[in-house]
Amino acid sequence: MAQWSLNQYFSTLYDALREYDGEHAAELLSFKHPHVANTRLQLERPENSVQRVFEAPYDELVAAHLRCCWAVGKHDFLEAYHCQSIVMQAFTKIFQSQKDENWSLPILFVISIDLRVFAVNADIEAVKRGKSKPGERLEKAAELLMNCFRVCASDNRASIEDTKKWGMLNIVNQLFKIYFKINKLHLCKPLIRAIDSLPIKDKFSLSQLVTFRYYVGRKAMFDSDFKSADEYLTFAFERCHHAIKKNKRLILIYLIPVKMLLGQMPKPGLLEKYDLMAFADVAKGVGSGNLLLLNEALQKNEAFFIKCGVYLILEKLKVITYRNLFKKVYLILKTHQLAIESFTAALRLMQVEDIDNDETACILANLIYENKIKGYISHQHQKLVVSKQNPFPQLSTVI
Repeated sequence: MAQWSLNQYFSTLYDALREYDGEHAAELLSFKHPHVANTRLQLERPENSVQRVFEAPYDELVAAHLRCCWAVGKHDFLEAYHCQSIVMQAFTKIFQSQKDENWSLPILFVISIDLRVFAVNADIEAVKRGKSKPGERLEKAAELLMNCFRVCASDNRASIEDTKKWGMLNIVNQLFKIYFKINKLHLCKPLIRAIDSLPIKDKFSLSQLVTFRYYVGRKAMFDSDFKSADEYLTFAFERCHHAIKKNKRLILIYLIPVKMLLGQMPKPGLLEKYDLMAFADVAKGVGSGNLLLLNEALQKNEAFFIKCGVYLILEKLKVITYRNLFKKVYLILKTHQLAIESFTAALRLMQVEDIDNDETACILANLIYENKIKGYISHQHQKLVVSKQNPFPQLSTVI
């Protein structure tokens, strides 16, 4: 393969396409296949050679692929992205013309991944050269992928076995990766709806479903829908292959903050196993109502949390830490009528700056409004009056 002549490559690819062998054809158009390192196939101007073997629009697809091999060989990712976008456009034409058949879906899957990867690298190169703003090529790549998505989504006549709808989830996952990278999460919503309305939504491969639930879970987290985020991210974590530790760790980076917001603190063994000890003192601080420890942990690991995009989510844990701190005050004083001053004293102990009873009353009012404390504030007597039954409900029941 790595030493094929051009004619051997043409012959093998031609046979795969003629025999409707999507898997084999996909390998021969993928940048994970060894043929891309073959200098005999890295051609700057392959058009004439290709046209002697392949008819339109296949000739356009194959020629663009070989020129892309040439560009990658030169480490020119701007040109590689340009060529791969031509590959994608040519394939979309071919794909659209194929009625009641989906044998070419494996080709779609590999060229989509390569398009996204080249777009990422091309954007990095373009920004370095001062040629464009970040994410420009990723946005254009998303448009090309959406064209293919529409072809898949509109295939309503084919049988279940032959429908192009089997390609929808793979493209959606590629689009999620792009939209999260360019920070356009609002564009995910119609894609989620499209997948959720599919009769075959649970019949996709497990690896595709894990990726889908991971991104939907992350979006739910950013939308503050923590129960949905917990459900989706837990599905992704539990079904992600145990051997792929890197992916399980990635899921946990988002699942751990969600679980903490629902009142479930991670076990130290889990944090050690996945090298996520940055969350250890955060969990300890929240669980024990130790606001001082929480603030120190957030400050110490700020760069890591910001890089992962969870810092602002973790900031929301302060409310739960207040709740746990105030529960301790309640347990110590053993009364249902608690002076606001006692909570203020606890906050001062945690080195909360310039805190007074009015501010403490505001914090308490918010906790009552969010059902994290059952009770009311008597402003006349400067007291918090809590319910005699379960004044501090379990967090999982109130969020």
